[in-house]
Amino acid sequence: MTSSSPFKWRHFQPEIILCGVRWYLRYSLSYRDVEDLILERGLHVDHTTVFRWVQRYAPALDKRCRPHLRATNDSYRVDETYIKINKHWYYLYRAVDSMGATLDFMLSATRDADAAERFFRQVLQASHTRMPRVITVDKHAAYPLAFEALQHDGTLPETCLLRQCTYLNNTVEQDHRFVKHRVNAGLGFGAFHTAQRTIQGYEAMHRLRKGQLEGVAKGDVLAQNHVINQLFGLAA
Repeated sequence: MTSSSPFKWRHFQPEIILCGVRWYLRYSLSYRDVEDLILERGLHVDHTTVFRWVQRYAPALDKRCRPHLRATNDSYRVDETYIKINKHWYYLYRAVDSMGATLDFMLSATRDADAAERFFRQVLQASHTRMPRVITVDKHAAYPLAFEALQHDGTLPETCLLRQCTYLNNTVEQDHRFVKHRVNAGLGFGAFHTAQRTIQGYEAMHRLRKGQLEGVAKGDVLAQNHVINQLFGLAA
């Protein structure tokens, strides 16, 4: 391993670490479930070690995937869902295009116009997104305020439309399920930064599963695993 290796000083082989991280992020498993699955293969890894792996490599997976994302279309679907962190509710803003491809996500302590504006700006700055032709949201009053602020400062063009239509947002509401199922299986989060890092991994894996990376087809699990190894410099 070179000095630049992200696995330097780890006690287990990189392939084992990435396997545990993949399992946790892809399937509705707890850390103890991953511990048992690895034990079935003859290795004892404590569930707290799996937790540390996820905290270290889930954000790295998200970062390494982003440069390879396919461009999305110009019809946005934006919504937020609830995430419980240490007995308090937080808000996970998420956006997909009309075909269901993930645009971006943001975990926020507040659900107001400022948070919505921050999220819109984050989505627009992503390298794989296009300037929207239309943004579909629900009836929450914060979205029009954020939209008007972005048009006022020229971030959004005057030709962009804001559409408040609940049923047209079913695409993003259904897409929430991937993240929610994994949060529930993991029994929630104890801290904001823990939730942020883990959700970065969930979202990166979700993009992989949907075939959003260049050269990776939807549903091709082996190819997706190979790409993850490549992103971390492990593939031959």
